[in-house]
Amino acid sequence: MTTKVGVVVFPGSNCEQDVIEAVGAVGGSGQLLWHKDDHLGDVDAVVLPGGFAHGDYLRVGAMARFSPIMDAVADFARQGGPVVGICNGFQILAEAQLLPGALYKNRGSRFLCQPEILRVESANSVLTRGLSVGDELRIPINHFEGNYLCSENNLATLRDNGQIVLTYRDNPNGATADIAGICNGSGNVVGLMPHPERAAHPLLGSTDGALLLRGLLGDG
Repeated sequence: MTTKVGVVVFPGSNCEQDVIEAVGAVGGSGQLLWHKDDHLGDVDAVVLPGGFAHGDYLRVGAMARFSPIMDAVADFARQGGPVVGICNGFQILAEAQLLPGALYKNRGSRFLCQPEILRVESANSVLTRGLSVGDELRIPINHFEGNYLCSENNLATLRDNGQIVLTYRDNPNGATADIAGICNGSGNVVGLMPHPERAAHPLLGSTDGALLLRGLLGDG
C-alpha cells in the first residue's frame, strides 16, 4: 500500500510542491492540506513544509501555530502519527510546543542557502529509521532563523533521551550543540532545518534527502 503524506499549506508556504514531488519520487503519494481545514483526512503522515507561513509576521511560525489544522496535527501526533516539520515547519512545531526549544536569527544575522554535511545522531525517529548513528548526509539549508536554542535542562533531556536527530558537521548558524534536527520523546514528531526534499534527485547534487523521506514512508 502506498503511504499517503499530507503536506500542509499555509499562506506563504513555498516548498509544498517540492515535498510532494520528492515524496512521489521515493514511492509515496503526496496530498495538499489547507491550513484552515480542521481534519487531516486519511493521510498516513504529515509534513509542514518550508516557506514563510503568514509572512512570518510577529515571529516565525507564531501565527501558523493557531491555524485550525494544527489541532488535528497535534491529535495525530499524540496518537503516534508521523509528523515532520521542515525549516519553517520546524519553527511552527516549536511554536506549537510539539517540540521543545525555539528558532532564532542565524549567527551574524545572515541568510544562509548552501549545502551542509549532517551527522545522524539517532536512528530512533521516523526520518532516520534505517540509517545508523554516525552516517553523514549532504543536504542544503535555506534559512535566516535556523539557530536552534533551548534551555540547559531541555538540552540535557534531548541528549539523555536520544532526541537529537541530526547535527551539523560545521555549524553554520550558531545552533545550540550544532543541532540541525530534533524529535519528540517517541520519535514520531521531527523538526529539522535542512531541506531533504531538495536533495532527493541526482540533478540536485545529492540524493541523501531521499534516505530521510524513505524513513518517513516506513521504507528505511
